[in-house]
Parts: sequence; C-alpha cells; structure tokens
Amino acid sequence: MLTIGKLATIGDVSPDTLRFYERNGLIAPSRKSANGYRIYDENAIARLQFIKHARDCGFTLAEIQQLLVLRRKGEACCGDVRKRAIQKRLQLESKIRTLSAMAKTLDNFIADCTDEDSPIVNCPILAALQHTIPATAPDEKCQD
Repeated sequence: MLTIGKLATIGDVSPDTLRFYERNGLIAPSRKSANGYRIYDENAIARLQFIKHARDCGFTLAEIQQLLVLRRKGEACCGDVRKRAIQKRLQLESKIRTLSAMAKTLDNFIADCTDEDSPIVNCPILAALQHTIPATAPDEKCQD
C-alpha cells in the first residue's frame, strides 16, 4: 500500500498532480486510512504510468479519461483506440504546421531587423507586427 507521497515519488509527479488527477477522475485511492490519508494500491502505479505516457503522446486529460473508459468497456475494441490515436496524430500534425509557419514568420522578422542600434520607432519587427492583422474600418461590418 502506498501513500500519496510514495506514489508521487514512484511516478515522478507531485502529490498535487495526483490530487488533480483524482479530482478529474483519472486515478483514485483504493481506500483512506483511519486518519484520512489516501492509500493507493499497486494498480495505481500502472495507471499513473499510463496517464503520463498518454500525456507524453499529446493526449489531453479528457482524452485520457476516454481511453481509460474504453479500456474498462468489454465491448470496445482496439479499433476504437486506434481511431483516437489517428485523430490525435492529425491534430499534432496540424499544430506542427502552425508552429512551423510561426517560426518561419519570426525568422523573416529577425532577418529584416539588421540594425540593432536603430531607434525603436524604426523597428521592423514592431512595424511588421502592427501591419500583420489588417484593421477593419468601422463601416466595414459583416452583412447578414
């Protein structure tokens, strides 16, 4: 039997993280001691490792909860989990494309800023940021 501190140490997380996971239904103590301490069994270690590995793969806590529910369901199959993994992979690819575009834009801004001693009013990065999103004129409202 493990206290929250021991489980946190084994799982390399903080006790606050375990409490957070507990509040979100991802992990639960097997019982509470007479003085109110959370007591976890050996299954909690495996569950915590599952949660951490899923987080490392980019799954949100809500998605991890869904995976845990699927794991408990007798009628679920591997294809159900595979669909979620494919969906997560597509989301990650989209984020990577977005981050790559952001990095390229910043590279262009940095390349345009060659005179580090130029006054701030002449800063090409600030000027580019100012003009990146066109302002909408007050009379240019959406039509229904």
